[in-house]
Amino acid sequence: MLKSKKQYGFDPDYAIPPGETLKEVMESLDMTQKELSIRTGLTVQSLNRISKGEQPITYETANRLELTTGISARMWNNLESQYREQLAKIREREQLESDLNWLKTIPTRELIERGAIARQEEKALLLRETLKFYGVSSVPAWKDIWEEPAVAARRSHCFETCPGPASAWLRLGEIEAHQIDCTPYDKNKFSRAVERIRLLTVKDPEEFIPEMRSLCSKAGVALALIPEMKKVPWNGATRWLSAAKAMILLNLRGKTEDQFWFSFFHEAGHTLHDSKKDVYINDGSRNDPRESKADKFAAETLIPNDLEQKISILRSGEDIKKIAKKLKISPGIVVGRYQHLTQKWSRFNNLKRKFKWI
Repeated sequence: MLKSKKQYGFDPDYAIPPGETLKEVMESLDMTQKELSIRTGLTVQSLNRISKGEQPITYETANRLELTTGISARMWNNLESQYREQLAKIREREQLESDLNWLKTIPTRELIERGAIARQEEKALLLRETLKFYGVSSVPAWKDIWEEPAVAARRSHCFETCPGPASAWLRLGEIEAHQIDCTPYDKNKFSRAVERIRLLTVKDPEEFIPEMRSLCSKAGVALALIPEMKKVPWNGATRWLSAAKAMILLNLRGKTEDQFWFSFFHEAGHTLHDSKKDVYINDGSRNDPRESKADKFAAETLIPNDLEQKISILRSGEDIKKIAKKLKISPGIVVGRYQHLTQKWSRFNNLKRKFKWI
């Protein structure tokens, strides 16, 4: 037997009220509307509205029609349910088609390539998939969440100019974070976890990432690692998914180990010291005093400030390695601090590891 490889669907752009079926049944029974009114106890006006789809067939009405016509109440109820469902789909499609311009602001191609949304030929269906990705039922609902003035992320210039890509990256992080089981957040546990994670900087990603995630999750923090998106020049973000669960979101923007680790400890600073109500974006700007405070936390956690003078006059790779060994951190982090202090951005780069997505 031949079987088509392509699956075809039929989704009509019209809805047939069950009243049409009722008319056909009346004709087959040679029954007038007035007679049906008498037999069912329904007014002629009610039957007229049912015929036009203006009045629903209730369970009680379906039972009366079963006794009167011999056709089961279940069938009448099913017809009514299918009609209302199709009406809802038509209204939804009309709303989707009116919101297609918004879709142009979302990086749907990139999201499809990442497997975050399903490829769709019709724009209205693609819009529906995109709303499902964001976990909202409409574009106005998306705006309420992602364009809310109180959201700290809007302080980022990127979020104001490219809200689509920015919100997509954050949403990818949320989805991954929701899939990570965490114990309820405990500030003291997370503070101790941060100290232990600092010692992981000497290891390779294959080793330190599972350990990082485990230490974070046991303290109520979900660590999400999501590749950077085009037009989103952010290193990391922090967002509370609930009062008992925080998300730290990182990428490999810059690709060097010193940037990765600084970003993590920066976000850890937000988690430990700032409000649970806001979203914190590490975009490199320092207009917000909380960002400066998180920077100081990250810098001091990795390398005490009183060593900066000594680091700034290091002369050789061996000097870098000696101080890194003493601090129990990766030499690449010391190189990053040296470059920041001296503005000599290429010196000792051979001691920096580069991370990449596998």
